[in-house]
Amino acid sequence: MTDGNGLPLGAVISGGQRHESAFFTDVMNTVRVPRPTGRPKTRPESVAGDKGYDAAWIRQWCLQRNIESVIPARKNTREGPGRPPTCDEEKYRDRNVVERCVGRLKECRRIATRFEKKASHYKAMLKWAFVADYLSR
Repeated sequence: MTDGNGLPLGAVISGGQRHESAFFTDVMNTVRVPRPTGRPKTRPESVAGDKGYDAAWIRQWCLQRNIESVIPARKNTREGPGRPPTCDEEKYRDRNVVERCVGRLKECRRIATRFEKKASHYKAMLKWAFVADYLSR
């Protein structure tokens, strides 16, 4: 997960054969952005995802938390009552910041090829890559 500027905020490690949308809520719960006063912010204003995230339970989860879901509908879905409206095209164009963030993280060879056997070690290396990305800006 990244912010609007492409800075990495959080990640969840899973098996390679699992689809990333199955871990949507886990990733959303990893992020805590500190504020000057009060509790940290845990809810974004909007969430952008590709067509793989077009699931009713993801849209319902976002709706319950007053988060705008910027997810286009799949081509094979029917249009009509009960279907979500089309996503905001202007906001969806900004989804590329996530892809660019992943590309920057994969410049680190250990992240791209996953040399570590244990998930905890790989997550530690991923956090080091996060720090390197923050410092390079």
